[in-house]
Amino acid sequence: MIENVFCDRQKKYSLEDYMNYEASGRGNLGGEIPITVYRLLEYSLREELGERFGREGQVEIMRCAGRRAGIFFAEHLLDLTLPFHEFLAQLQSKTAELKIGVVRIEKLDKETGKIVLTVSEDADCSGLPVLNETVCSYDEGFIAGIMSAYTEKNYTAVEIDCWATGDRVCRFHVEVKEQRQKDE
Repeated sequence: MIENVFCDRQKKYSLEDYMNYEASGRGNLGGEIPITVYRLLEYSLREELGERFGREGQVEIMRCAGRRAGIFFAEHLLDLTLPFHEFLAQLQSKTAELKIGVVRIEKLDKETGKIVLTVSEDADCSGLPVLNETVCSYDEGFIAGIMSAYTEKNYTAVEIDCWATGDRVCRFHVEVKEQRQKDE
């Protein structure tokens, strides 16, 4: 499976090494960039990965990168000791503050851990033309990484609605990934 090939690789440096930000490094320009610059990076990477590894490989790599970022985000920017509802409120506040998107919980099943959530004003796709495909594979991994870090369970997230499919929010089904039987 592609996920095992890409997500489990050993890394030379940690994400933390690259996330250090010293304000004096951008004394004139500051710490923010326009959404068009972010998308230029993201979509040029998507195209290059798609050409090299095919669509399935590109999607899986973007998910894995998002997962890595989501775990880092949760561990460094969120309080993982909060009760679940407080954690979700903090997640909503932090993603809005950082202009990632506006997160809303539509459904929550505490017993199974299944969640349906939306992200409006999503940095990845809000405002795109209709492309007839979901494009937020990075967000799928990001959300799964955050929930995995918080719960210490292996979460997955699947985008079912996207601005690029004609919807005006991105909607994700988020749940604990079923564990495979050892006999398989």
